[in-house]
Amino acid sequence: MRICVVGKGGREHALIRALRESESQPEVFCFPGSEAIHEIEGAGKVEAHDLESLISWMTANSIDLCVAGEESYLVTEAGLANRCKDVGIPCWGPPFAAAQMEASKEFAKEFMQRHNIPTGDAAGCADIDEAQAAIAGRYPTVLKFDGLAAGKGVAVCPDKETADEFLNEVMVERRFGPGRLLVEECLVGPEISIFAAVSGSDYLILTPARDYKRIREGDEGPNTGGMGAVASRRLADPELMKRIDDEIVAPTVAGLEKDELNYVGFLYFGLMLTENGPKIIEYNCRFGDPECQAVMPLISGDLAKFCLEGAKGNLQPELLSFNEGWSVCCILASAGYPESSRSGDLISGLENVEDARIYHAGTKKQDGGWTTNGGRVLAIVAGGDSREDAVGKAHAEAAKVHFEGSQRRSDIGRLHF
Repeated sequence: MRICVVGKGGREHALIRALRESESQPEVFCFPGSEAIHEIEGAGKVEAHDLESLISWMTANSIDLCVAGEESYLVTEAGLANRCKDVGIPCWGPPFAAAQMEASKEFAKEFMQRHNIPTGDAAGCADIDEAQAAIAGRYPTVLKFDGLAAGKGVAVCPDKETADEFLNEVMVERRFGPGRLLVEECLVGPEISIFAAVSGSDYLILTPARDYKRIREGDEGPNTGGMGAVASRRLADPELMKRIDDEIVAPTVAGLEKDELNYVGFLYFGLMLTENGPKIIEYNCRFGDPECQAVMPLISGDLAKFCLEGAKGNLQPELLSFNEGWSVCCILASAGYPESSRSGDLISGLENVEDARIYHAGTKKQDGGWTTNGGRVLAIVAGGDSREDAVGKAHAEAAKVHFEGSQRRSDIGRLHF
């Protein structure tokens, strides 16, 4: 089996490692990939520069399956899955229309409301005046850019000053480009990330996770793409998981079918566990990052064949099995992140990490060593039979890695427990 994974970050590094460890032992290629990904044994490079050249390369190189790692290509031009279908390559990722579940917050909110899926109240806005009218002096409030923003297009605003600052960034400075804005009710409670593998009307809920979005300990500071995650089947008890399935996951999959969106691939549910029950905050049309890095080591069996069969409309849950333990992912971020990021700092200590997996996100090979080359640099992931064991190992191993200006939260896996 020959698989092409689309993406380049830590999530794709983890996904490709998991695919390579599948029982079917596929040959895996990655576009655009990274230097670290291409050092994985059996992970080849793709000679392409855009969506159309990627499709041509996959056709010429007899690719059996395309897996969408990152979200952007799903809504680029005609859409990755749509173009794969045109040339007869199964794609584990949703078509362009279904990918609007992530690409447009307003589309997703209307979907939730149409199918009676529990969520917060919201209003779509075209300009600052409409947004201020929708906020109506109620704080805290949540503001969301209606488009893809690499996980940084959401602001929880405790007061008018914070809201005005974000509104100016989005609607005046156009930090994320043109687009509308969603003003949303601020839900309160612990968050949980639920992942489902979806193939039409069939789905399988995978191991849940919890991520930590703020840059500083205690959930302080601005949002990031994610500073760490913890994953386990024990993160939510069976009663809660049944309620999440019955009230959110099953109605979502049924709604996708009813709306003829033909969803195939991983579907992320960002949930808030409120005092009135679980409510959905957002959908993502792929695995979360860094949740993927935490979840993948807990999955065994044949992930490659599972994705291939699912992409063909034949979901086979029996191909996967799940470790009942815990997995903790610690992110090491560069100086200045998330407002900016500094590149070129030499990374040391990687060779000393013995009891954890290392996934590269923003790194570059230089003079035989690794340097920083992005905001989130590395993910250090460790597992254990207990949460305490996994937390202790992950932080101990992460502490062995050094670079100037490194940022790491020491409360990953500890806060909210």
